[in-house]
Amino acid sequence: METNNQQKMTREEYHKIKKRKRLRPWAFWLFTTFFLIAILISILILYNWGKDNQKTNKLNEEISKLVEITPIQEEGELINPPEDKKSDYWYFVEQPFYNIDFSELQRKNDDTVAFIHMENTNINYPIVQTTNNEYYLTHAFDKSYNNAGWVFMDYENLVNFQSDNTVIYGHGRLDKTVFGSLKNTLSSKWQENIENYAIWISTPNENMVYQIFSIYTIDSESYYIKTDFSSNKEKEEWLKTMKSRNTASQTADVDVNDKILTLSTCLNNNGGRIVVQAKLIKIQKRQ
Repeated sequence: METNNQQKMTREEYHKIKKRKRLRPWAFWLFTTFFLIAILISILILYNWGKDNQKTNKLNEEISKLVEITPIQEEGELINPPEDKKSDYWYFVEQPFYNIDFSELQRKNDDTVAFIHMENTNINYPIVQTTNNEYYLTHAFDKSYNNAGWVFMDYENLVNFQSDNTVIYGHGRLDKTVFGSLKNTLSSKWQENIENYAIWISTPNENMVYQIFSIYTIDSESYYIKTDFSSNKEKEEWLKTMKSRNTASQTADVDVNDKILTLSTCLNNNGGRIVVQAKLIKIQKRQ
């Protein structure tokens, strides 16, 4: 009886082993197929990423030929100057304006509203604005489809930068195009150089200088990109929060009379953001 049971178990085991052997080639080919598909998808993604980068770099070269950035030392209107004469504000208002000829830029793209420049980054771009915040996530300055996107203003903002908070977006590209080099602002070396804390904005009607007061990273949220406030109290609370997030070695005082500029780019694929915020300190009407 025991021998029969042993023989029976042996037969059952034999059939199981035989069944596994029959299934093994199928499992192998299934795994191989999925593996090859994954490789092909990765190659396609890398190819498209490189192609988009080439298009963006070529477009940047074309724009650099169209645009002549001219520093000018003319006086402008000081915005909300502090009484403290030791404030860094007085250093930054001595910075020259940058003048931009917009005629060729607007001819190439009629959505052009401004131009932005930051020291020790690759940020030297015309800013565009359309009726939504999606189009320029996947379209370049010439309006061709491109996953690198472009630098664009929030569609809810006033084009004259007179919203309470003017928000500018751009992808954080690994090759440091668009807003990819905004990551430079997180390094201690960048932050230790006071000259880096100025942002220059030009529009067809005005030239402006901003002073950075907060640099930080944050998880996905919409609070920091709020464009207007219903009361001074609401704006004051918002400014307090924005300033408290600062991780940079330098900052500046801000109050409800200041016009704020917010630069935002992606930090990671989980919705994290790099944020740089500045206040308007000097403005000049263009002739």
